[in-house]
Amino acid sequence: MKTISKFPDGFLWGGATAANQIEGAYLEDGKGLTTVDLLPTGKERFKIMEGYPSTLEPHKDVYYPSHQAIDFYHNYKEDIALFAEMGFKSFRLSISWARIFPNGDDREPNEAGLQFYDNVFDELLKYNIEPVVTIAHFDVPVHLIKEYGSWKNRKLVDFYEKYTRTIFERYKDKVTYWMTFNEINMLLHLPFTGAGIVFEEGEDKNQVLYQAAHHQLVASALAVKACHEIIPNAQIGCMLAAGKVYPYTSNPDDVLKAMEKDRESFFFIDVQSRGKYPGYAKRFFRDNDLTIKMEDGDEEILRNNTVDYIGFSYYASRCISTDPEILKNQTAGNVFGSVKNPYLKTSEWGWTIDPKGIRITANQLYDRYQKPLFVVENGLGAVDQFASDGSIQDDYRIDYLRQHFEQLGEAIEDGVEIIGYTSWGPIDLVSASTGEMKKRYGYIYVDRDNEGKGSLQRKRKKSFDWYKKVIASNGSDLD
Repeated sequence: MKTISKFPDGFLWGGATAANQIEGAYLEDGKGLTTVDLLPTGKERFKIMEGYPSTLEPHKDVYYPSHQAIDFYHNYKEDIALFAEMGFKSFRLSISWARIFPNGDDREPNEAGLQFYDNVFDELLKYNIEPVVTIAHFDVPVHLIKEYGSWKNRKLVDFYEKYTRTIFERYKDKVTYWMTFNEINMLLHLPFTGAGIVFEEGEDKNQVLYQAAHHQLVASALAVKACHEIIPNAQIGCMLAAGKVYPYTSNPDDVLKAMEKDRESFFFIDVQSRGKYPGYAKRFFRDNDLTIKMEDGDEEILRNNTVDYIGFSYYASRCISTDPEILKNQTAGNVFGSVKNPYLKTSEWGWTIDPKGIRITANQLYDRYQKPLFVVENGLGAVDQFASDGSIQDDYRIDYLRQHFEQLGEAIEDGVEIIGYTSWGPIDLVSASTGEMKKRYGYIYVDRDNEGKGSLQRKRKKSFDWYKKVIASNGSDLD
């Protein structure tokens, strides 16, 4: 038996999802249209995610996977019962902004939307599962794009603050753990997905993106302020898509490039955690002739309202080179480009598999910020096959998670303070990057295919019982 005893008492084992990838019911009970509701599967999805939508209305002859997803909206009781059977201590989910304020700038919130999340939280608390809530997870109301240009416009700060205060007041007795923006650094890589940004011809992309980033950073700080005022016992964090960037060689040019790539992501968290713009960001603005428009009081807002913890996703490390020949040998990994690391294997989707990278990344973040960490996404997307007896023997997923848990335990032994771990997609859901269902992460299989066909029936995989044992042993039994 492989045993480790590094995970602290009260460690928040669980799973993580996003409203737009599981809920479905995309216009039900008054919900408004969001960015993700305009993302089809296939190559067109990537073009739109990068900020080039051909329209801000869904087409009748196009399949949009978010519209029904796995229909958590009507099946949440069954799904939460399965999470409880695994012994979840926490469940990370997001609130859909457009369920609460369908247009984003509505005068009054949508009561049906508020009640839905009341019902979900009540169901979780019935099983003593701690809700971990992401306030904005890649789903800007489309009306805010059409009317205001989304986060290009300072008015979004006010709309977001009103939204956050509404949900803090409503759920103050039910939710302790909050996060302001999911993978906030994705704004630079997938502007439409991360912030509803649509580029206009002739715009300076860096100017647009970093001004939008400033608006999100101020909004995040105001959410922290509101949360601390309304729910004094709450913990509110930020969240980044993380993964250490390795230099391909010891050439100082490669090392410097890796540092710059790390800082591209750390920029957001530096502001949210330390309360001010770092010097390297100010230099970047000068070198690229960028002028970030700030209002009076912005610097004070950022300085006085820093986050309580750092949430992060970790799927893979990255590798960078300054050699043009080596740069030709890229992985097909997640959104971030990466040179192929000759020491590591890749998943079916070309994502680097690097268990030690989660230990390195956790140490890097803790050394930098000295704040508690929360691993809020990690997992393996794979094509699952039924065995002859009808079971799903996903040993590959178990092996992946086992190795990452071992290294997470090592990080804790290193002295890194980690609140919990919520694996991505405890139940199969729509892939954010590809819109597919065949790229499965879950311990629970959902009968749904890439074309939206299937019964939506839930079925336990082999990993279901394995993760149940891991949680019951607080991570000490990984066999």
